[in-house]
Amino acid sequence: MDSRTIDRRRVMTAALALAVLFSPARGNGADTLHSWNSGPTKFAVLQFVKDVTNAGGPDFVPPPGRIAVFSHDGTLCPEQPVPAELAFILDRIKALAPRYPRWKTKEPFKSALSRNLSALAASGTRGMLELTAAAHSGMTTAEFESTVMNWLAKTRNPRLNRPYDQCALLPMLELLDFLRSNGFKTYIVVRGDAGFLRAWAEKVYGVPPEEVIGSSIRTKFELHKGAPVLVRRPEFDMMEDGAGRPPAIYRVTGRRPIAAFGNSDRDLEMLQWTAAGEGRHLALLVHHTNGGNEFAYDRKATFGRLDKALDFGRKNGWTIADMTKDWHRFFTNTGK
Repeated sequence: MDSRTIDRRRVMTAALALAVLFSPARGNGADTLHSWNSGPTKFAVLQFVKDVTNAGGPDFVPPPGRIAVFSHDGTLCPEQPVPAELAFILDRIKALAPRYPRWKTKEPFKSALSRNLSALAASGTRGMLELTAAAHSGMTTAEFESTVMNWLAKTRNPRLNRPYDQCALLPMLELLDFLRSNGFKTYIVVRGDAGFLRAWAEKVYGVPPEEVIGSSIRTKFELHKGAPVLVRRPEFDMMEDGAGRPPAIYRVTGRRPIAAFGNSDRDLEMLQWTAAGEGRHLALLVHHTNGGNEFAYDRKATFGRLDKALDFGRKNGWTIADMTKDWHRFFTNTGK
């Protein structure tokens, strides 16, 4: 055998090894993460899925245990200049204000009407809860869903000039599809009223309402003209942000996830809990570094601050998806 034949075989062997190394997991049989650049981040995702779906491997996880949780604002869609639900609340408060003249001088409604975001942030959970209760209650569940969908149809993210339900980050949509094609069940965790996202999560993300986890407004059974309905009341069963996310996830799923995706300090405990589980796991932070295609922010942001979680993630070997380095497409072609 001459040296040229040996060299060709070495090249073919190396190419085959690379193909195997970077091949996607079993399931859909194809790498569908088209908007992700090749590199360590994409490889970490592909290798993780390959390992946990390889029935003959040491890291295999049967389908019932393949639970993945995603934070919503900032992870699946932009949260700047304000998260979608907050934009909805501010518009609702403005529309309802003529009925409540005292709101002009009463906080947090005064700041909501003037769109003073710093003051709203300073009002904390209590202030946001009061605004949410006023904006989300006093209607049936069907009426609320209709109100949300009508708002989405006519409202755009002011910076991106796209309807809010068409601002979903394309790389994350691909990731959701990729995981589900490999036997994962995907849950979305929201910081506000789960009912707001449940109205459109299935349409945009392929996630049914029962797989959206968050705070829940209380409802009351009533008969309206003889028809049974659920009426939304200005009372909440609150999910505490941060440390409250793992208990809320467990309450719904009954399992510790093996994959968690977040983008801010409020996701820290969710990723810590996931990463502490037995066996193979994936903890991934989305780092907003691209101010041209989307937004650039981290440690000093009002919404979506990424500070402690970034340091902890880097120290503990979490996967960091840098938008500038790891993605080359951000949104679908629709929306404009």
